[in-house]
Amino acid sequence: MTTFVRNFGSMDYLNQIKAPIENELQVFTDMFNSSMTHPDGLLGQALAHIRARAGKRMRPMLILLMATHCGCVNEATLYAAVGLELLHTASLLHDDVVDEASERRGQPSLNATFDNKVAVLVGDYVLSTCLLQVSKTHNEVIFRHIAELGRTLSNGEILQLNNHAANGLSERIYFDVIHKKTAALFEACCALGAISVGKDEHDIDEIKEFGRNIGTIFQIRDDIFDYYDSKEIGKPTGNDMAEGKLTLPVLYALNTHPDEAMQALAKKVKSGEVTADEIATLVRFAKEHGGIDYAARKMDEISEACYRFIESNVKLPDVADALRAYVAYLSKRSF
Repeated sequence: MTTFVRNFGSMDYLNQIKAPIENELQVFTDMFNSSMTHPDGLLGQALAHIRARAGKRMRPMLILLMATHCGCVNEATLYAAVGLELLHTASLLHDDVVDEASERRGQPSLNATFDNKVAVLVGDYVLSTCLLQVSKTHNEVIFRHIAELGRTLSNGEILQLNNHAANGLSERIYFDVIHKKTAALFEACCALGAISVGKDEHDIDEIKEFGRNIGTIFQIRDDIFDYYDSKEIGKPTGNDMAEGKLTLPVLYALNTHPDEAMQALAKKVKSGEVTADEIATLVRFAKEHGGIDYAARKMDEISEACYRFIESNVKLPDVADALRAYVAYLSKRSF
């Protein structure tokens, strides 16, 4: 059964997502900004740089929505949301150093603005601040989930690095990396929201699966962006390939339309020896052989599973509408 979702613009979706949690989201924002403020020179400047480039807060909003679905947002929910967003922020700072990235969300990255040493040390500071904030939940289960998430994210990064060196073109490994990175974050959001309002951690399997599915949609959509040039997205076409990553559209094209020349270019991507012109050739190959359409179909299939969860489980109409808008926004967003 397909659940009806109105075809809003991005801002309309975001407004609908925020509607049931607007007050709680403002409290979260104030708490997060306070935790990311420091009076001392260089550290204060670096934290201000990060605050000024805040994203849309999709993960904290999911925590707040899931807590509202399962009960009522409380202090533990808010501290858990701040902690998770800090962990996510620290992981991005370290990722930018590993990837030698010069931009984040279309703006200069911290390591480009300062240097790698500052970015790593500030990332460590933000991670320690995460632990401090999560300790204020006074909930050992929440603390353990955050710690396990940190380990999973690191494992995902290492798996991705190892995959760069491997010669295979496995779609299974692609999804395994997603599950240990992006999907793990969204799964944790749903779990933390539920646990913070008293749900037993052994009784939330469907909630966690919903989060994993949302995270998978988010990452596939993000990967599709890499096949188009847009300043709003904040990265040039083929940037993932320039970093040694082969994502779902090109993996599908390579696996369904064997081509020795394209296989050779894929190996060059993984070895870090590919040129901009060769990346452009692989991008065209993926588009011409149905890679984008295949990735979009995967997103649609997973979106349907998310809508079924909402239809069967979420009883508060405004929260159900917000979660439907959340799924639609992630699958339809243009940046």
